Parts: sequence; C-alpha cells; structure tokens
Amino acid sequence: MSATVPENPFILVDGSSYLFRAFYAPPHLTNSAGEPTGAIYGVVNMLRSLLLKYKPSHMAVVFDAKGPTFRNEIYSEYKAHRPPMPDDLRVQIEPLHQIIEALGLPLLCIEGVEADDVIGTLAQQASQEGRFTLISTGDKDMGQLVNDHVMLINTMTDTLLDEQGVIDKYGVRPDQVIDYLALMGDSSDNIPGLPKVGEKTALAMLHGMDSIDAILADPDKLAELSFRGAKTMPAKVREHQDILQLSRELATIKLDVSLDFAPAELALKEPDPERLQELYQKCEFRRWLADLTERGPVSVRHQQDPGESQQSELNSQGSLLEQPIQHDAYQVLFSEAELQPWLDKLSQAEQFAFDTETTSLNYMEAELVGVSFALEPGHAVYVPVGHDYPGAPEQIKRERLLELLRPLLEAERPGKIGQNLKYDSHILRRYGIRLAGIADDTMLASYVFNSVGSRHDMDSLSLKYLGHNPISFEAIAGKGAKQLTFNQIALEQAAPYAAEDADITLQLHHRLWSEVSAIEPLHRVLTEIELPLIPVLVDMEQAGVQIDADLLKQQSKELAESLAKLEAEAYAIAGREFNLGSPKQLQEILFDELQLPVLKKTPKGAPSTAEDVLQELALDYPLPHIIMQHRGLSKLKSTYTDKLPKMMNPSTHRIHTSYHQAVTATGRLSSSDPNLQNIPIRTAEGRRVRQAFTAPKGYKIVAIDYSQIELRIMAHLSQDKSLLDAFSKGRDIHAATAAEVFGIALEDVTTEQRRRAKAVNFGLIYGMSAFGLSRQLDIPRHEAQQYMDKYFERFPGVLDYMERTRAQAKRQGYVETLLGRRLQLPEIRAQNGARRKAAERAAINAPMQGTAADIIKRAMIDVAQYLAKHAQAGEARMLMQVHDELVFEVREDCVEQLTKALVKVMEQAIALDVPLIAEAGVGDNWDEAH
Repeated sequence: MSATVPENPFILVDGSSYLFRAFYAPPHLTNSAGEPTGAIYGVVNMLRSLLLKYKPSHMAVVFDAKGPTFRNEIYSEYKAHRPPMPDDLRVQIEPLHQIIEALGLPLLCIEGVEADDVIGTLAQQASQEGRFTLISTGDKDMGQLVNDHVMLINTMTDTLLDEQGVIDKYGVRPDQVIDYLALMGDSSDNIPGLPKVGEKTALAMLHGMDSIDAILADPDKLAELSFRGAKTMPAKVREHQDILQLSRELATIKLDVSLDFAPAELALKEPDPERLQELYQKCEFRRWLADLTERGPVSVRHQQDPGESQQSELNSQGSLLEQPIQHDAYQVLFSEAELQPWLDKLSQAEQFAFDTETTSLNYMEAELVGVSFALEPGHAVYVPVGHDYPGAPEQIKRERLLELLRPLLEAERPGKIGQNLKYDSHILRRYGIRLAGIADDTMLASYVFNSVGSRHDMDSLSLKYLGHNPISFEAIAGKGAKQLTFNQIALEQAAPYAAEDADITLQLHHRLWSEVSAIEPLHRVLTEIELPLIPVLVDMEQAGVQIDADLLKQQSKELAESLAKLEAEAYAIAGREFNLGSPKQLQEILFDELQLPVLKKTPKGAPSTAEDVLQELALDYPLPHIIMQHRGLSKLKSTYTDKLPKMMNPSTHRIHTSYHQAVTATGRLSSSDPNLQNIPIRTAEGRRVRQAFTAPKGYKIVAIDYSQIELRIMAHLSQDKSLLDAFSKGRDIHAATAAEVFGIALEDVTTEQRRRAKAVNFGLIYGMSAFGLSRQLDIPRHEAQQYMDKYFERFPGVLDYMERTRAQAKRQGYVETLLGRRLQLPEIRAQNGARRKAAERAAINAPMQGTAADIIKRAMIDVAQYLAKHAQAGEARMLMQVHDELVFEVREDCVEQLTKALVKVMEQAIALDVPLIAEAGVGDNWDEAH
C-alpha cells in the first residue's frame, strides 16, 4: 500500500540539502547581470510545490548555520574533507533567505547544531503532540526519524518514505538507520565507520545481528554469518569498537536541541507581495512575476476556495494557466454515427491537433488503440478502436476508422498539429497511411525556440507554457512489471488521458507558434528544416539497415578474450583481483595501494576515477592505460556486438534506430536503440563493428561524407583571407595551416607538423585553450601557446571572428547559425569563471556545429526529394545519418550514376564562400564504404 500524507501536515524542509542539490542540478540559471540564480530557483520552486500540494498551516525551512557544531567538538575531523562552498552558491544564500521570508515561511538557522538536528527535534516535539510531520529532504540520514507520525518526501523525485518505504529503499528499519550509517561510515561527512565495511556488509551484519549493541555484546556471532569477510569481522569490531561508537554518535540526529519556540509557533505568515516582486525582478523569474500579479503569492493559496480546480498546478517555472485545463468538454466516440460530425468539422478546419494511442513505444511493433483530436482549446474527442480488456464497450473497428481517416490524413489540407509527429507517422505507416500536411510539431517548435530552455516532451512543455500538470501514464497504467498497455486500460481512465493529449498539443501550438513566428529566422528553421525532415526520418527508420549477426557474435567472442587478457594484466599490476568497473575498488587500488597522484576529487571528496582523470594518468602509468582499454572494449561489446543481434526486427530482419530531432543543443540529430553516432571509428575494433552493417544481395552500401565541413564554415564565417584562399584552391587545409604556422613551403610540411596543425584547426573550433592543446599534443604549454599565437597571427580573421562572437553572445545571450537557428547561452554572463568560459567556448563552436547540422538536415530533405523524383522504386534508399555522413543502400547497376547525383545534391545544400565538398565511398559494408 502506498504512503499517504494526512491533511495539513507540519512540514519541515531540509533547506541545506536542497540548496546543494539545486545548485548542482541543471539548468544553471543566471540573470542578465551574470549573477547565479539556479539554486534559488530550485529551492523556491520546491517550496512552492509543497505549498500548493499540501496547503500547510505550519511549516519551517531549516538551514545549517555558519560555524562548527557539537560534532566538531566530538571529532575534529568531522566534515573536514569537504571543499569550501563554491562562490556561485554562497552568493545565492542571502537572496534565497529573503525570498523565503517574503513568502511568509518561518526560516531557521540554529548555531552549534545542524539543520538535521533542528528538524529532528521539531519532528519529535510534533510527534509527542500527536501531530503528523512531513520532512522534505533528499538526505538518507533522515530515515532514522521516520515513525508513525513522521514521513519523508523527496520533492525532486516526488517519492514518499514511510517506515516500509525506508525498509524498501535502504534495506533496514528506521531504528536501524543510525547503526547502518555508523557501520559503513560516510565519506562526505568524514564519519569513519568500520574499515572496509560497505553497504552490503553493513546490511548483512544488521540483518544477522539486528544492532550495533548486539554486535558489541557478542562479536564472535558475526563469524557465523554468511557474508564475505565474516570470519575476520569479530577481531575487526574489537579493534575498532571505539571508532564504531564514535561513528554512531556522529550519525545520530539530536532530538533535544534547546529551542525558543515550539512547532505550534511556526505558522505561515502573510506574504509580502511587494518584496517578492522586487526579489523576483532581481532574479528575473519572469513567470513567477506574472503569477504574482495575476493570482497572488503562492503561500496564501491554501486559504482560497477549497473547491478550486486541482488542475491549477504550479509549473516548472511558476506559471499558472489563466483558464485551467478541464476535462468536462471531452467526448468519447464509439460509433461511426458519432464520429461523422467530427470528421466533417475536421475536414473543413484550417488545421487540427491529433494524437495516437498505441500498445508500445516501439514504432515497429506498436498497434493502434485509439486516436484523439482537438479543434479548439478545451474541446477534444477520443476514438477508441483497440481497448480489449474484459467488459470493454463496443468500438469502431480499427480498419474502418483508418479507412475514414485516410483521405483526411493523407491530404495537404487541413494542416496537422502534433507532439512528436514522427512517432504518429510511424503508426499510420503500419496501416498504409502516409501522413501529409504537417503544419506544426510542438516538440520541434519548443526545440527551435529554445533548445536548452527545458526538455521538450509534452508533460514538460505543458508545465512550462500552460502551467498544467497532465495526467501521467503511470497514473492510469501503473508502474513496473505490472504496468498495463494502453489497450488494457479502462476507457474511464484512458479517454481523458488521450483527449487531454490532443487538447494540450493544440494549446501548446497556439502558444509556441506565436513565439517562433515572431522571429523570422526561427520560423524558417522550423518550417523549412525541422518539419520537412519528419517524413524523411520516418522513411529512414522504416527502412532500417541489414546487419550480419553471425559476424557480430564472432566479434563478441574475440572481445571477451581480449577483455580477459586485459583483466589478467590489471590483476598482475595491482597484485590482486578486483572489479575493473567498480569506482570504489579502483580508488582503493590506484590511490591507496599504488599511491598514484590524485588529480581530481568527487563532490564528496573522494579521488575521482572519471574518464578524463584516467586518460591523464594513462600517459604515465600502465594500470590506468589498461583500465581505459578495458572500458572501451567492454562498452563496445555490451553496447554493440552483444546487443545489435538482439535488436533485429523479427519481421524485417534489420535494425531500426530512432533519430531524435530535439535532444542536442546545437541542432545535431542523435539516435538511440541503437546509438549509431557513438560507434568508434578511430579504433580497429570499432571499425569492425561497422563491417557488420551490410548491403543485401544485389546492392552496395554508399557512404557520402562532407569533407571538413566545420572548418569550411569557419572560413565562411570568419572571412579570413588565407583560409578562404586555401579552401578555394583545394589545398590540404591542415598542411596549408602547418605551412603558415611553421613558415615553410607547403611541400616541406612533415606528417608531424600536419598533425599538430590539424589539432590546432579542430581545437579552435571547440574553443580549446593552450592547456588543452598541450595535453592533446603532449607538448609543453608554452609551446602550445606559441602555436596558437602564430596561428592567429597568420589567420587574423579567425581571431576577429572569435572575439566578435564572444562579444555578441554576451550582448544578446545567444548565437546563431547561418540559417538562423539560435543557441541560447544562459551562462554567458555567469560569475563562475569555469561555467562562463564553457559558455564562451560553446558560443564559438555552436555557429559552426549548428550550421553543419542545418546543412546535413537540408541535404537529407533535398536528397529525399531527388530520390522520389529521379530514382525508381528499389533503386536506392537513405539508411543512416551519422555526424556529417549519409549512408545509402543502392542497387549495384545504379551505383555510379546515383552516387554522382547524390554527391552533387549534397554539395548544393547551401552556398558558402568556399566549396562545399562531399566525398563518396562504396562497399559491401559500411566500413568499406566509409
């Protein structure tokens, strides 16, 4: 039975916990002055959600006070390893406190103790008074406070923990949490714990002995338990019992803090709208400002009419609907007679929103269960055709509905509006309907308007732009293994969910279309690139690509042998066996036992084993080098050679990836299931995976790749005379760069000089510093700086472009591609130097990478139109798009003619001031063709 919260709970918020979590969670917001506001936003958003959901009369937000606590007196090393608070977080504390107080919420900071202790004491007092307490925290330590009168809520995951919830989540009862923490210690708080005792061992000890008191009373009983290391544990407990007792004391939340107030005194006060307006304006929380003027401060809404619609939910940026979405005007159409008037209205409309409901998210397997339509906000219908649960009412036959809809859906008019119409197009293709007349896709409209402003799924957009929290699929279908498919859901629940999808999509269209249309370049990107690309991607995904499953299985076997050899080498260097995939064991081996230098620490203060750290260590030490090799081969095996054969569609015997238009910040397509973008090409093993992507009998694989497209775009954007000249004369750009930088003739450039020039060329595109270049080339930093200085001396137009772009980005907050796509840069004015520098690098790179993305998308549209017009059925089809490359399956007798034609089409996708060159390769598999 799921946990439920009684009415009007006493709410205690662990402000310090949420402060840090909000600070490190994206997006990292800043105002126009470059002042960080993300942590303020995250905490206040959580508080507003709590107020709206639970409408408490009493509440407190508790923060850690400055200075040491009693735990530091007990143990001087307590929290000693924690790094100082980041400056960007420190400056947000005071304005956050001011907003909390302006909202009328009691704010507590008690010296000498931690926020946990204040919360524990108040929860204890409230329990003694018989009052239910809800503690809002993400801290596992608080699990010890849970009882019949106390529950935890993590608002970031919207999960509640009662006593059973603690057991399910941590494996121990609430009264065992202190002992659990004491046994395994806590590196973030520097609580020592028993040496070499981790989570599994701590659980095994408590499951076997129940408590630390029982363990200390008879340590020998530990040897009878079945966990690893049990035999040596009695001696360890005796040797370290003082440390264990200390750890337990440090982990225990104090329940008797001397306070000058009681829970009953922590009532919410009237908010201060004028002060809130001032603070929201300074932070530039525009939607909260609008909400403040339209509906008043959130903290007094619990006093409003209790009959107020529950649909008036806070969105992710605080905006609320002026007219909350209601379900009263939704209809379910069970018969053709009921459907016909709607078909007439849809046919006569200029445009309408529609959505399909299916049995699966896999577009190659999903069956249609129903279709919903909306013509005006608040009015929508659902037409069920496939609900087959026991007792389901009679519905229109699927085939008949599709027969009636076909003329409407295949016509250019009326225009069709959807959210992720690529999926709906796939579903219709399964029944022989080719969707035409795509007028808008709200997912893509949001993405074009601001690719980094939020996620672009319907629920996120509804919250952001409409202030409405839609019915979740889990709410009607359940979760986990017992989750129902849509055809199994009763129409009482399914119909409002489905009709709401169409209604929300229509309302999102009205909101987003006006935003995008107001900026002509963005409107062109949406209507001339993203929307026309939808049917092209559907064709590609439907086509899929043939793979050689037997070859992949053989590669998996060989990779397993290579991995075993690497593991044996690693064990020999380490002097013992260990799990190469375990960060904790790697920390022990690399930094405790082998004493390798610690280059970076995790947020909790432990030595980092992140990939960039291991890459640097691998330059000087053999074990990190082996681990990096092992990681690469292991990922290749698990992600591709093992997985691809299992992903073959049983009907087509091909694999069918999914391309995503609304994921990357710069406009690049990404793909999943499988991810075709990440197959390594620089390693022999990665190229062998590409050998398994094969052409059917009588066909060839043709791969056409843009040559150095981002450097060509750099030349166009920078208008540097030397770069323009080198590309226009068809020179090897890296050799030409080397000749300029080293002051030698082109024919005298050595292979090493060209390699270094290539690193500079591509490094500049990605905003690489002299330090980064020195690491890549393994040369002293001053030498790398000399290369860069010489480059800018010889190519002054590039330096001018970079400086001009940085200044433009800071001035307007975004940069643009040649075709008008924008990349918003919210951190370009950030006070944090590292984040500001990252935004500056993105500002330089995004116009090039984004323009390259626009060009390849435009080329895909042009190629699809060319093939539809000039190629006969079965002669050629586009299969894959990877980076700057398009991959085709072409009939052998058409290869020469079509390859030349397709190269020409791709080279004409855009006019630059330098030649746009596409190079083709042909083979029996993708590797041969590349």
